[in-house]
Amino acid sequence: MPKYRFHKLAAIVVLVGFAAWMVTGEFSSVGSAAADNEPKAGEVEQPKAADAGKAKPAEAEQPKAPLRTVAIITPPRRTYARAIRISGLTEADKRAVLATRVAGVIDKLPVKQGQRVKTGDLVLMLAAEEKHSAVSNAKQLLVQRQAELDAALRLMKTGNLPKLQLDTARSNLTLAQSHLEAAQAELDRNEVKAPFDGVIDRVPVELGSSVMQGGEVATILSLDPVIARGEVSERDLGYLKIGDKANVRLVSGQNVEGTVRYISRDASSATRTFRVEIAISNPEGTIPAGMTAEIALSAQPTDAVMLPRSVVTLGDKGDLGIRAVDKDDKVVFFPIDLVDDTPTGLVLGGIPADARIIVAGQELVKEGEVVKPVEADQATIQKLLGEATAGTQ
Repeated sequence: MPKYRFHKLAAIVVLVGFAAWMVTGEFSSVGSAAADNEPKAGEVEQPKAADAGKAKPAEAEQPKAPLRTVAIITPPRRTYARAIRISGLTEADKRAVLATRVAGVIDKLPVKQGQRVKTGDLVLMLAAEEKHSAVSNAKQLLVQRQAELDAALRLMKTGNLPKLQLDTARSNLTLAQSHLEAAQAELDRNEVKAPFDGVIDRVPVELGSSVMQGGEVATILSLDPVIARGEVSERDLGYLKIGDKANVRLVSGQNVEGTVRYISRDASSATRTFRVEIAISNPEGTIPAGMTAEIALSAQPTDAVMLPRSVVTLGDKGDLGIRAVDKDDKVVFFPIDLVDDTPTGLVLGGIPADARIIVAGQELVKEGEVVKPVEADQATIQKLLGEATAGTQ
């Protein structure tokens, strides 16, 4: 029994001591050094002040990505007149459809298709025997009336003829002259003559055939100069003026030079374009009418550079332009103005002076990126120019 009481008493003491330990919280100091060094959930471990100086050298030792190498050139600048190219066709300077003024039978037809004629040459004559007789009679009457007037004048001077008879003789002479002119005019209506120098292009009638009044008998063309006609857009109209030179390439491959002789001031309601005529010297008539032609007109000169087509690319916003390198070796983009497209490359405007243009690697870089620019070697330049030339063949 005493032994039982001792163990019971010891248990009570231990329980009381443990309760006092729990109340004081002294157990929290156990393992607190390790706990303080570990980051709590959701927190990022911060480096100690002693280790802060050692972190920077570790970061500096990490390798950087190498700069991308691009080839650049600084192309020479020049003043260039943009070529305005339009499609058109050739036309005769003058074109006339000859017709008869009276009905009749063709008595003379001295011309053939393709024959050259001068102004006033006879093209066709209708049979008119009675009209020839009328002209002959009118001429004889005129001679008679002239003789009567001369006799009256002589008698008037001697005083043997009244003045009234002299006036009658003069009136008869004037009337005879009118009859001759009328008969000659009637005869002339039977003739068809060339109104200008040119070429007989078509003769739809035959000798001895009958034609009605107003019937077509021949078509005459004036081909010197020959005219190249085209339509220019309203955007390009302000760049042209009368007297400008133009190059015309015919569908046959022949290249000729002409001069702007006419610019319409009334736009086509359907296409909003303006008619332009180019006069081309054609003394031999070798350039026919109706041939397809490409007309190249020179616009106002502008400052530009020539570059191969492969250099042109699209910017981040979809603009057509070129990429270049600025003074800090950063990639920049310049929108361009296409001045002309030539067999040797593109003539571009809108590029700043002394721009270092990327000619190789421009598709692999983007605006703002720092690159390593190197001058393009002669082989690269020749290759680019060769590609530009091949692209036009």
